[in-house]
This record gives sequence, C-alpha cells and structure tokens, in this order.
Amino acid sequence: MIPIGKPLLGKEEIDAVTEVLNSGMIAQGPKVEEFELAFSEYTGSGYAAAVNSGTAALHIALLAHGIGKEDEVITSPFSFIATANSILYTGAKPVFADIEPDTFNIDPERIKEKITSKTRAIMPVHLYGHPADMKAIMEIADDNKLIVIEDACQSHGAECLGKKVGSFGTGAFSFYPTKNMTTSEGGMLTTDEKEIAEKAKMIRAHGSKIRYLHEMLGFNLRMTDIAAAIGLVQLGKLNKFTEARQRNAQMLSAGLKGISGLVPAITKAACTHVFHQYTVRAEKRDQLASFLKEKEIGTGVHYPTPIHKQPFYKELGYRDSLPVSEKAVEEVLSLPVHPALSGTDIQKIVEATREFYVED
Repeated sequence: MIPIGKPLLGKEEIDAVTEVLNSGMIAQGPKVEEFELAFSEYTGSGYAAAVNSGTAALHIALLAHGIGKEDEVITSPFSFIATANSILYTGAKPVFADIEPDTFNIDPERIKEKITSKTRAIMPVHLYGHPADMKAIMEIADDNKLIVIEDACQSHGAECLGKKVGSFGTGAFSFYPTKNMTTSEGGMLTTDEKEIAEKAKMIRAHGSKIRYLHEMLGFNLRMTDIAAAIGLVQLGKLNKFTEARQRNAQMLSAGLKGISGLVPAITKAACTHVFHQYTVRAEKRDQLASFLKEKEIGTGVHYPTPIHKQPFYKELGYRDSLPVSEKAVEEVLSLPVHPALSGTDIQKIVEATREFYVED
C-alpha cells in the first residue's frame, strides 16, 4: 500500500532522543531553547516559542496579542477545525471569508468584505503548503490596523515573495507526525516582537517567568526536550524533504496533465509550494478514491466539511454561504507526495489515475 503520508525517522532521531534520556533532562530544557533558536533562524523570525501542538501555537498567539471576548478574527472555513477552534478558545468569534478556487487559500477580496469595527486580526491558512497571498493580506492588515496570525501548520519552509511564511506576522507551526517535519507531536510560535515571544512563553508555562511566581493566567503547553531533540534533527533534514516533495509534485503534475475531469495542483508565481499535500480537483472524487484504494494507493480528503458547516458551528449559529469552499469540499482529493515515495510509486499513482478516467 502506498500511504498518503509517512514520517521519516531514522537513527539520527533515535540517537538524539537517547542522548536526552541519558541526560536526565527530559522536560522543557536546553534542547527546547536550542530548537527555538534554530527554528527562528530558519524562518527568518526574531523569536520562537516551542509548545506541545500546532493548536497550542495558534491559541497562544491569539492570547499573546490580547485577543478575547467581543473580538472578531477573520479566517478560512477551509482548514482543519483547530484553526477556528483556537479563536473560540479565547472567547473571540471566528469570521469566515471564502477561499480562492485555485490555491484553496483565503481570498483577500473576501477578507475586505468581512471587516467590521470588532475585527482585531486576520488568520490566513497556508493550506497544503501553498502560501496565502501575504502581500495583499498584509496590505489589508496595515490599512485597517489589524494583527496577522499565520496558520503555517502545513507549510514549513514555504515562501511568498522570497520571504518564509511565519515571518510576516505571528506564525504558528505544527510538528504532527505527518507534517513536513515532526517532533512526534508539537508546535512552534514565531514572531519578530520580543513582547509577544515573552508572553507566549509565560502562557505556555502557567503564566510564569520565574518558577512559582505567576503573573498571568496560563496553561501547561510546553514542549519536552525529547520532542525538541527530534525536531532539531528533522529541521536539519527539512530542505531535503522539501526538495523530494517538490520533485514528486512535479512528476505528478506532468503525469496528470491533460486528464479530462481532473485539475492538478498549482503553484502561483512568486510562491514556493512545499506540498504538505498534493491536492487535485477531481470529478467523481469518491469513486476515484475507491478505485485508487483498490490499487493499494492511499488518498485523503482534506477537508470533507467546511468549518462553518460542522455540526458544532451550526449549533453556534453559523449560516454563512461560502460557495467556493462548499464546492471545493466535494472535489478535493489529496494524492501521496511525501518524501518516502519512489519514482515507481509516482508512476503507479499516475497510471492508476489515468486508468480510472479512461475507463470511466
């Protein structure tokens, strides 16, 4: 079976974890600090704060900026639910703006329509590893004095206009096992603002800078040195992983070109796509997924239900009409693109997909 995703962990990660275990310092310690410094340098951000998940990074980013009750945050309805839930955790209200049909990222023109006197922030999602239109989004934010919090959980190393995502505003990354790099589970907040970084580090540790002295309400959302040790090794491999994903995506796009009923993934000019997912638009999507499963090829639907249509959000009173997102959920299908794939695997994916549409 060709899986839709696969973490690549080797002897280097095992040795790094063993070193930490032997040191006796297994909770947050020097490895976390080392990982934060390395990751901030990689993204081009001034500071970084390691936490225990991407969701925690989003939540803490909002809190560090003082976002809470009565505030509104404009975001995408076409994402994993953690994007919007992190806003709810603060007491603020997620406001959904529809997406671009080609990148599946939030549409800057739709953002403009959603701004009210209560809007405090924009939270773009760099979906599937393709950057959102950060030039337009930053201009909107500047014009309206809004905070920008980037959900970069799927886009480690992606660039827009030569600048890495997570360095435009305050960034949030995930290190879940199937992400472009992993710490087994974990997250990272990035920022150029020293005050935001310091607040984030307090919030993750029960509101404390000094042990047993608590200056604000916080949580236990810290990263362990075990996770950070894995992360340091993975960060050193990330460029190689990215090159493999991009190479695999290029072969998929070439092989799938011209199929009637299928639109391959695209990369917009001035963007660097890191292909967390290789996502196509496909007619008869569910039948194609079943056919590929029979051929022992894994696929994924990211995402089958937009957030504003989720049962919980409908209970909250969301009744938005967001037609581009609502059409996308019926057509998107992610094909394997991860670095563990061989050329033979890619050829099998292409041939099976072509076979489905020829037979159909």
